[in-house]
Amino acid sequence: MKEYRTIIKSPLGLIEITASDQGIVSVLFENKIEKSQSSTPEELQPQHLKEAKEQLLCWFQGKLLHFDLPIHVQGTLFQQQVWKALALIPYGQTSTYARVAAEIGKPEAIRAVGAAIGQNRLNIIIPCHRVVGARGQLTGYGGEIWRKAWLLNFEQETLGFRFKFDD
Repeated sequence: MKEYRTIIKSPLGLIEITASDQGIVSVLFENKIEKSQSSTPEELQPQHLKEAKEQLLCWFQGKLLHFDLPIHVQGTLFQQQVWKALALIPYGQTSTYARVAAEIGKPEAIRAVGAAIGQNRLNIIIPCHRVVGARGQLTGYGGEIWRKAWLLNFEQETLGFRFKFDD
């Protein structure tokens, strides 16, 4: 599978966007970027990669609440069910691991849901940052907890609210 890459600067540091010919494959924060990779020259980038870059930049300006991009993610059927459930969590709102498990019809699979969320490679686009612990506490996030807090606060501020987290 041919892959194309671009890197954007964001308030959270560098973000690498990777695409295949079929769609967006990953959106990763700099702590997850493989240092050996370089950006694909813009003239060789598929249109959906350029569009992802533009949509993410608009999202960080508070001008975009929903992404409209072709995605090309690979995972088990269970992981894909979890990721689809994440994509349905509204902008500026949160859910819990237990609620996501219940929504996919597997209420006993809370830990498995957490593991599937941890395998999400489309940060922000598939909003795993919107999943919090049962009491509203911030829990694991591959992009680091400070980014999760920033993302949640950013969404709330865009809507005119602010989260308060228990640590």
